[in-house]
Amino acid sequence: MKAIILFGHGARDNRWREPFDRLAELWRQQHASTPVALAFLEMMSPTLEEAVSLLSAQGATQITVVPVFFGQGGHLRNDFPALLNACRKTYPQIALSATPAVGEEQAVLQAIVDFGARAL
Repeated sequence: MKAIILFGHGARDNRWREPFDRLAELWRQQHASTPVALAFLEMMSPTLEEAVSLLSAQGATQITVVPVFFGQGGHLRNDFPALLNACRKTYPQIALSATPAVGEEQAVLQAIVDFGARAL
């Protein structure tokens, strides 16, 4: 079974995660047959490993991690690969892959331009 993890940075203020919760809910509404979990790098839970564990318990055998970051900074270049590799060692039965940061996708950038244009 395929599943997806939406991976964000995390913050001290719990309200910061509200858009992530809405994003996960949109996923559930539009892709009900593919489980989704949130995960955060720091300051929030679940962690990446906790999210992999949750989806594994639901029967996931292939998990794609989508970094919901605007760009590839140090966290995605250094911290994230280490976390992903640790999960691969802990869950060798699961095929774990990752996409580039969502902010590097042309359609996401265009959506932001369109948002700005509507604000004028």
